[in-house]
Formats: sequence, structure tokens, C-alpha cells
Amino acid sequence: MKIKEITDYLEELAPLQYAEDFDNVGLLVGNYNTEVKGVLVTLDTLESVVDEAIEKNCNLIISFHPIIFSGLKKLNGNTYVERVVLKAIKNDIAIYSMHTALDNNFRGVSYKMSEILKLKNTKVLLQKQGVIKKLTTYVPVADAEKVRTALFNAGAGAIGNYNDCSFNFEGTGTYRGNENSNPTIGEKEKFHIEKETFVSVVFEKHLQNKVLKALFDAHPYEEVAYDIVTTDNTHQHIGMGMVGELPNAMKEKEFLSKLKDKFYLKSIRHSQLLDKPIKKIAVLGGSGSFAINAAKASGADIYISADFKYHDFYKAENQLVLADIGHYESEQFTKNLLVDYLTEKFRNFAIILAETNTNPVNYI
Repeated sequence: MKIKEITDYLEELAPLQYAEDFDNVGLLVGNYNTEVKGVLVTLDTLESVVDEAIEKNCNLIISFHPIIFSGLKKLNGNTYVERVVLKAIKNDIAIYSMHTALDNNFRGVSYKMSEILKLKNTKVLLQKQGVIKKLTTYVPVADAEKVRTALFNAGAGAIGNYNDCSFNFEGTGTYRGNENSNPTIGEKEKFHIEKETFVSVVFEKHLQNKVLKALFDAHPYEEVAYDIVTTDNTHQHIGMGMVGELPNAMKEKEFLSKLKDKFYLKSIRHSQLLDKPIKKIAVLGGSGSFAINAAKASGADIYISADFKYHDFYKAENQLVLADIGHYESEQFTKNLLVDYLTEKFRNFAIILAETNTNPVNYI
């Protein structure tokens, strides 16, 4: 089995097109055509993790955080990043990172947090814009159903809980092929009028190549008229963070105690307690101060994330409790999510959960 077979499957879960622009995701070290001996799944790729991969005969490390985040101008081992990359290359170990591509997935990092807390009625906290595209094409009436079906089979026409969605109406198309044309209907160099169906469907942007191939394969014309636009619509299943509800409301201190237990926390930094029951909860794995206002707007009683600065806690404004549980702590179950996902597909292959603790923060 080659690396590409595994990464293709990972990208079904978290298409790389949904990573944030600042991020660095995908295969950071190695070659997609390398035969895989074993896979080690980790939150961070450190030298100690590469050592673990060597010890366990794994030549592919799947890491949530990218070890190469900004550009490398030198590779001489002077920094921990350079040393990791050099050791990986020397030992023929590939490194693949998912980061915000998985953050933005409905079944990703924040979903795993909500699962640990057993939240119900979950939905994305910050729905992502610019990921829904619309395709419009014009098809001879007799071929409209064939083209629609091909587009649906390629994943177009899916809106929330509905599939096979399209808009259609009939009109008149005209064309004249030049001397080099080979028209399916009509004759070259003659003006032609054809009854056509206008077909419009939406699709997720990572499907564009697949949708266009389906269109070209199914459409009868030599030259296919179509246009694609990116909409401003948000996608209810793509974005950062989650909001959900506890089965039963809990007192603030009781819930914080449960939170410490579920996430193995030594401490929680939090804003002022409001003496109100906790029922609706917003979560976001990793650095989440940018979503405080969204958490307030969602009506959450508490927002659980990490890396809040001093002044961020003022933004609670007595509307909710802000709870900073630590960056590593909020994302720690991500590697379990990935191991479970990969094991479901590759049952006869070694998918190993890294034992190395990569948390750089210590408590006394």
C-alpha cells in the first residue's frame, strides 16, 4: 500500500481545500508513491515522535499539527523543526499534516470534544464561507436527465440533508460551428437553434474536478457551455467549533469538575462564574479567542477553548463563562479520532497511536 492510498482516504474526511490560507497541510516530508510499512498517529511531530516511529517500524507519521509551518530557508539542524525534518528524511519517514482542514470538518477536532462531553443537537459554531460553488450549464432537452444524474453521482446537488437538488427550465440555445467544428447536433458552419434545458446545481468546492469531469463525460456537445461561481453562502457542516447541549443542565462548578475529569485537566482558567446553570455549550479545539463573539451569539452558557489572553476574559461580559483548558488538552483526542477512522478502513494494517506526550506546557 502506498502513502497516497492512505492520504486520499484521510482527505475524504478532511479535504485539504478547507484548510485556512495561513496553514501548511498535506504531505510535508516524503513521497506519495512510497510503500507504507506502518502508520504512527500523533498530535505533534517531535524528534521523540520520529524516534518512536523508527522503533515501531512506521515510515508514515500522521500529525495533526504541521511541523513545517512557515518556510524553511535552511536545513542544518539548528532548530527543533530542522532536526525533526532531517531525522525523518534520514530514516525515510514521511510526515503528513491535517490541522485546520480537520478543524473545519463537522466530524473533526471540535466534534470530538463535543463527543467526549456527550453533547446533543450539535452544529458548527463558525460556518465557513466561500466553500459552496454553483454550476450552471445548458443541455439539449433529451439529455438533461442524463447530465443531471451524472452531476448528482459526482456529489453535486447536495444541500444539508437533501441530495439531487437542481433548478431547471427550458429555453432556446443557438450556435454556429466553424469549419473545424464537429457538432453533435446540427451542421458545421450553419446557424442552429436547439431546445435546451438550463441546469443549475451547487457543490462543495473540493468536488470541482470530479463534477466537471462528470459534466464533460455526460454532456453531448463538442463544446460544453457552463459557468461556475463561488457563493457567499455558509456551509452548515464546514467550519470551526461546535455548539451542542448537555442532556441535563448542570451547576457551573459541577460542570467544571466534570470538564476537568473528562479532559484530564490539572487546572482551568475561566472568567467570572455567573451562578447560572450550564446547558448549552460551545467548544473549539486549539486557539479559540477569535470565536468568543460567535459563542456569545450562539447563546452558549459556556465556551471551552484555549489560549485566551488576559483581555479576552473581559469579552465574556457576564453573558457566558469562558473556559481555557489548554491547547494540547483541547486537541488531545484528535489522534484517537484519526486512529479510529483509519482502522475502520485499513483493518489489516498497523495504525499505531503514538505514546509520546508532546504537550510542551507543564504544571506544578
